[in-house]
Amino acid sequence: MADAKVIPFDDDRSRSGSASRPARRRTGAGSGDGRGDGSTAPVSALPGGRLPESPSDGAEGAQDPQQPLEEAVGGVGAPADAGGGWDRRIAGGLAFLRRRVTGDYEVDEFGYDKELTDQVLMSALRPLADKYFRVEVKGIENIPSDGGALIVANHSGTLPLDGLMLQVAVHDNHPAERHLRLLAADLVFHLPVVNELARKAGHTLACAEDAQRLLELGEIVGVMPEGFKGIGKPFGDRYKLQRFGRGGFVSTALRAGAPIVPCSIVGAEEIYPMIGNAKTLARLLGFPYFPITPTFPWLGPLGAVPLPTKWTIQFGEPIPTDGYPPEAAEDPMLMFNLTDQVREQIQHTLYKLLVQRRSVFF
Repeated sequence: MADAKVIPFDDDRSRSGSASRPARRRTGAGSGDGRGDGSTAPVSALPGGRLPESPSDGAEGAQDPQQPLEEAVGGVGAPADAGGGWDRRIAGGLAFLRRRVTGDYEVDEFGYDKELTDQVLMSALRPLADKYFRVEVKGIENIPSDGGALIVANHSGTLPLDGLMLQVAVHDNHPAERHLRLLAADLVFHLPVVNELARKAGHTLACAEDAQRLLELGEIVGVMPEGFKGIGKPFGDRYKLQRFGRGGFVSTALRAGAPIVPCSIVGAEEIYPMIGNAKTLARLLGFPYFPITPTFPWLGPLGAVPLPTKWTIQFGEPIPTDGYPPEAAEDPMLMFNLTDQVREQIQHTLYKLLVQRRSVFF
């Protein structure tokens, strides 16, 4: 495999290549009212209740065929999937497979497949985030409900699981369920299988052209400026931010007029404590590094299982960029100052979260 080439983020080259709850059913006339003349006994409203204004109102009390049975009867003694819940799930799954086979689904210009991401990829990652790493999210209100924004986060963990957990955290905790579009190094798109999955999940090449296009389309874009320097740093340098490059992400945000949201991730540094780097083997394989941890490669495939650390992801106050003139994107001093401001805010929050943390695992 040829040596991986990381395209700088600030390189301007073109890239290559809810329904309302149904009421209870009303019983029919003459059912147990004790009247022998066939007429209907008067119906009294319960305290705080309301009677239908006309006979047609009774139709509103009928069970909605799209609602599970336990909702229609108030959930008393009904199993979670009673009344056709499983039928709808199976039908939905078959419909999904049919669209996959026939090609009746949409992808955007970057190859992003929203349906596959929501129904398959996010569902596969969610237990890892919720149950295994128990990710706690803070400051989600700092991500705008609409329009473009650039999330800048620290990078760590030997393998890029922090980017995937960040993607789940944004979607599952934001009121608007926004999708995070991550910028990745070109090595990701050279790996078989990983390449296709990354594109389907909304990731794209870390170049200024793609980033600006996504921001102008109103997307939430995520970037980790430390790159391989951050994810492949030794365990002794954990939570010490590496160089943020030349400020290319700031220039892109200025051109798009999108706010910059600093993000600090605690917990990822300890999932694979990197105590060594087999540089010769890394060169042979075309990787930027080949990690040696207390469990890998000594335990074989079992050593690839991450440690179940407790994670915290905090989004900081957004830094607006729409007040600068268009030529500000070419001002190196401004880019340096904004880059340093973002970096210092992330580093300060990391130290604050580490002081508050009780334990690596709890």
